[in-house]
Amino acid sequence: MIGFRTLLYKEVLRFWKVAFQTVAAPVLTTLLYLLIFAHVLREAVQPFPGVTYVQFLIPGLAMMAMLQNAFANTSSSLIQSKITGNIVFILLPPLSHWDFFLAYLIAALVRAVVVGAGVFAAALFAAPVPLYNIVWIAVFAVLGSGMLAAMGIIAGLWAEKFDQLAAFQNFIIVPLTFLSGVFYSIHSLPQFWLQVSHLNPFFYMIDGFRFGFFGAADVSPWLSLAVTAGAFAVLSAITLGLLKSGYKLRQ
Repeated sequence: MIGFRTLLYKEVLRFWKVAFQTVAAPVLTTLLYLLIFAHVLREAVQPFPGVTYVQFLIPGLAMMAMLQNAFANTSSSLIQSKITGNIVFILLPPLSHWDFFLAYLIAALVRAVVVGAGVFAAALFAAPVPLYNIVWIAVFAVLGSGMLAAMGIIAGLWAEKFDQLAAFQNFIIVPLTFLSGVFYSIHSLPQFWLQVSHLNPFFYMIDGFRFGFFGAADVSPWLSLAVTAGAFAVLSAITLGLLKSGYKLRQ
């Protein structure tokens, strides 16, 4: 376990040493979203009964920040290590693919949780958010962030330069995140876009996470749990397979 603990410590320290950039900056960006969208759409969006739009917005923005930072943590670490060449110091020790995967996954979860907690702490001035079921909140936070962390590892392994990683994030992660119901309830959409939203796995992460606060959701929380857990399991299996084979690592 020494190798696993050392790699985990290295990955946590990597983002914590520049916390102003990796934690404070995402929190500030999310708060700007809150200020702008809460002001512009306060009267236009009808959330759940008894829930104001600002309250509705806060969990979605927190989850969005957690997802994006979980992806950024694993993907940026791998691509930087590959380009600078120091990936060799991770490959030389007798680390199994499980050690590699879990160290990167847990470090991404730590960063996601820290950012999410920072968003909630900073957003308390805007509106109090009820707490319906903390277990649901924790489950979706872990599964959702874990899913994006696995996607980050896949992207980091696949990309050979920063441009490719930026394309992965800009054309896949960002659109799926912004179209997941963070800023609106999908029932306010036209029928066509309502059906399209049901094909977006990110929607189920956001909706299930929000259920933990309000006890209300656009779809059954059990369906959201099944989709999120299934997507996490599939992506984890793919990631472990790539790590075991040494895909784009051992050339």
